[in-house]
Amino acid sequence: MTRVLQIRRGTTTQNNAFTGMAGEITMDTDKKTIRIHDGETLGGFEIARSENSFDISTVPAEFWEQTIAQYKQPEIRMYQSEPVPINSNVAGIIYNTDIQTKPKFITVSLVCVHDEAGYKMDDEVNAFGTGNMCATTPNCEVTEYGISLHFMNGYEKYWVRHNQTGAVTEISDENWKILFRVYY
Repeated sequence: MTRVLQIRRGTTTQNNAFTGMAGEITMDTDKKTIRIHDGETLGGFEIARSENSFDISTVPAEFWEQTIAQYKQPEIRMYQSEPVPINSNVAGIIYNTDIQTKPKFITVSLVCVHDEAGYKMDDEVNAFGTGNMCATTPNCEVTEYGISLHFMNGYEKYWVRHNQTGAVTEISDENWKILFRVYY
């Protein structure tokens, strides 16, 4: 003889008013669905029948386009200066742009103009500094005319990390230029 498992059953109204034990299953005889109970939630949690299941392929393309547009990161643009001569005999370099937008971040690097410290012409170096300081992000001021960048070197000599040895190597101003990149 076979065994039959019969679970509690009742109408939608009866199920809505019932808090089953944790793990208990009941049947809604009106909707022909089952409910899973957690011992706390009145009515339990209805499990959908397959004909009532959600088919993601039926979601209109416009919904996805709007949703993606809502969370899409804004485009970041980059402005690159022309290489600017460096000068250890001044307090710093001021470079003005016509960008009217507050930057997200700014980078500076040195570009080799004549071979020095193991670098060749057009090599770009980020490991540099002045005096006892490593290169820092320039100060930035946004005015009605655009962004003004102030790279301060405090009358100190520029240096780079030598390309082969990694040692701090003082450089000649005429062999290098500074390059600003503004991301906004």
